[in-house]
Amino acid sequence: MEEKIQSGALMIDKVNRSVSYGQDLIQLTPKEFDILCLLASNKGKIYSKEQIYSNVWKEAYTYDDSNIMAHIRKLRKKIEPDPTHPIFILTIWGVGYKFINPVHLP
Repeated sequence: MEEKIQSGALMIDKVNRSVSYGQDLIQLTPKEFDILCLLASNKGKIYSKEQIYSNVWKEAYTYDDSNIMAHIRKLRKKIEPDPTHPIFILTIWGVGYKFINPVHLP
């Protein structure tokens, strides 16, 4: 298992369940951290809301799209340099979300 994931200035430490951007420590909720780890551990793979829910909550999806969308929105506010133009967590319209290594890093 990969213990640390780095994408530009974003560092995810799975062992210590911590995330930093440059020198700044980012406080995430447990679910935000789990969603970020799921996506970042599988860079480029698109996850539907159902897949994110079942992987993170470990239960059947309850068709509550707003729950996953709210978590992604909060996560972007914390890790993205500009949450309105995300460079890490991209929305694939009609499909889901994926984590990428940004081409242009701030």
